[in-house]
Amino acid sequence: MLFNIFQKLINLRKKHDESRDEHGDVVKPFLDHMEDLRWTIIKCVLVLAVAMIAAFWNRSELMHLLKYPLDIADPTGTISKTIRSDTIIESFTISLKLAFYVGIIMSLPALLYLIADFVLPALTKKEKRALTIGFSVGSVFFLAGAAASYFYLVPHTISFFWGDAIGMDLNPLWTWKSYVSIFTWLTLGFGLMCEVPLVILLLASIGIVNYKFLSSTRSYAITIIFFLAAIVAPSPDPMTLVALAIPIVAMYEGCIWITWGMESRRRKRKKNDVVDELIG
Repeated sequence: MLFNIFQKLINLRKKHDESRDEHGDVVKPFLDHMEDLRWTIIKCVLVLAVAMIAAFWNRSELMHLLKYPLDIADPTGTISKTIRSDTIIESFTISLKLAFYVGIIMSLPALLYLIADFVLPALTKKEKRALTIGFSVGSVFFLAGAAASYFYLVPHTISFFWGDAIGMDLNPLWTWKSYVSIFTWLTLGFGLMCEVPLVILLLASIGIVNYKFLSSTRSYAITIIFFLAAIVAPSPDPMTLVALAIPIVAMYEGCIWITWGMESRRRKRKKNDVVDELIG
């Protein structure tokens, strides 16, 4: 399976490779593609390692950021003081987890660019600029979703389950390990959900989906979005579900009309080209 995926990547590289003979055939050997892949992996690992080391170096600051949603959920500080560490090395393992996730987020734009540069090696300056803009927009979407989770979803979820436990006359003794798990699940999950509109626009730009398809499958897409929102949000109250799903639905609707505008410009450009050919 992995070999088949790699073979597809090589075939995609061949379509964009500059090393062609007079018949247009690619002359770059397979081993050269393997060498390019090796260097791409090395670069990705180095970028990720630097980001993770930087995150680990600032683990105390990251811990303060990790605690902030707890303070939003409970300004008295009761929840934050109640959460315990139940192993000797938990401070170190939590630091490693934070460094891992934060490192991925910090290095994500660079990683995506390196991967795209491997898959499409012969992009023009204009195409690379567009790719950079696309990755930048994607990063903004991801950070916006992560911020919404950080300031609203995580505190709301913690507050809900804390109140539920107290209401059931239970004595909640949460651990930092479980809190870090739910924090990363919600933050990364909602951040990735906000990438859905960008993926749709990328698919539309290369012709895989169009306005007719997106508009005709609108009801199915909305159902899927609410389903994903229900998975991401562990608290069962409908307000949280709606707060998560509505922004994604709005962005999806925006993608439909942006796709319509892209297709209109494409048709207009094609019509002008035909007119120019007839006149010429």
